[in-house]
Parts: sequence; structure tokens; C-alpha cells
Amino acid sequence: MGVREEVVPFVIAAFVFGAVVAAVCKVCGVSIQRAVWAGVVPAVILTGYFLYFFRDPERIAPADESLIVAGADGVLAFIKEVKEDKYMNTDTVRVSIFLSLFDVHVNRAPISGSCRFMGYFKGKHFFTFKEKSSDYNQHNAIFIQGNTSCLVKQIVGPVCRRVVYWPDKDNAVELKKGDRIGMMKFGSRLDMYFPKSDVEITAKVGDKVSAGTTVIGRIKGGTVK
Repeated sequence: MGVREEVVPFVIAAFVFGAVVAAVCKVCGVSIQRAVWAGVVPAVILTGYFLYFFRDPERIAPADESLIVAGADGVLAFIKEVKEDKYMNTDTVRVSIFLSLFDVHVNRAPISGSCRFMGYFKGKHFFTFKEKSSDYNQHNAIFIQGNTSCLVKQIVGPVCRRVVYWPDKDNAVELKKGDRIGMMKFGSRLDMYFPKSDVEITAKVGDKVSAGTTVIGRIKGGTVK
């Protein structure tokens, strides 16, 4: 299993933190041996967690292009019909996935198509399990046009303070379903909007899903490519 290179600064920070703890302990009169252990233990624990958090397993998406896959690992928190006026101007089905601090946080394209970065939008930091976080929280907006259209929002919460989009931000790029599109750091939420008339969502609230592999719905009238 691969690990994202973005882990490097976090590992460095973990060992810097450990060194500071050890130095403080030594200043407070703790023996050198105990001070070293006091620094090494949290540094190793934090490094282990960061390596785990930034893991990036290989995934193989189903070949049937009529199938829609989850864009993130986590629990399917909401399925709601909403009017999306900003990008799609139509009635949509919004599928929301909540990511815990222990889920893989690499995001993947739910469908194949031309993918364009729409921008990073400042906002609030409500807990992402709250419904209003979809409208008010800080987020990245990503639009994919293929056999149907899909608006993806990478939404930050009170812990997650950064979302990353990896493809070209200035130009549209062609992506295959399941391709990596970015990452959310330290707990967050991914919303996917699909035109209501185009799709049938088969997943249910409470389902545990994996990005790029778990089928959450089907494009109506879609064909295998």
C-alpha cells in the first residue's frame, strides 16, 4: 500500500514535537534517559498515525461506465434531493459521505469525464455531520461532465482545514472513473451532486463505502464502454 508524499512535513513535525518534549523534560530535571523516552514515544505514535492517515491504496473501478462509484471512503451520511443553482441549474440528488479520522482521505472521480476545478470557497467550519455544512463550510468545488454531470464538493470541518485538488486547476482534464482527484486532511465530508433525472442512487444512508470501488448508483440508460 502506498503512502502520499504529503506525509513528510507531518512526520518531521512529529519528531520536532518529540524533541521539544524531551528538551522540556530535561529542563524540568528529568533524567536524560526518561526525557528521551518522553520525546520518542509520542513522536513514534504520531508518525505511525500520519503514515496510516496518508495511506493511498490502489483501487480498480468497475468497467461499466453506467455505474457511479463513491468519491470518498467513509459512511454515507445523507441522500437528499436539492436544487443546485450555481453550476448545474437543475434538480439534483446530493450524496454526502462523512470521513472519520481513520478513513482513507484520497478522493476519486465518481464518473468518467472532463473534470474542471471550479474554485476554493471560504466559509464556516461547522461539524461536517451537520446538514448545513454542505452550504456554508469552506470547500473545493469540482465539476465533471461525462455520460452525466457530477459536482463534487470537498468540504472542511472544524478539524480538517485543508482540501487539495491534484489535476490541473487552470484547464479541464479527462479523468477515468476512480482516478485520484485530491485529498482532504483530517476528517471531512464529500458531497456529490447528480442530475435527478439522470441517475438512480442505489446506496443507502449508513452504508460504508470505499472511493473508486463501491457502487452508489447508476446512470439511467448508460452503457458499458
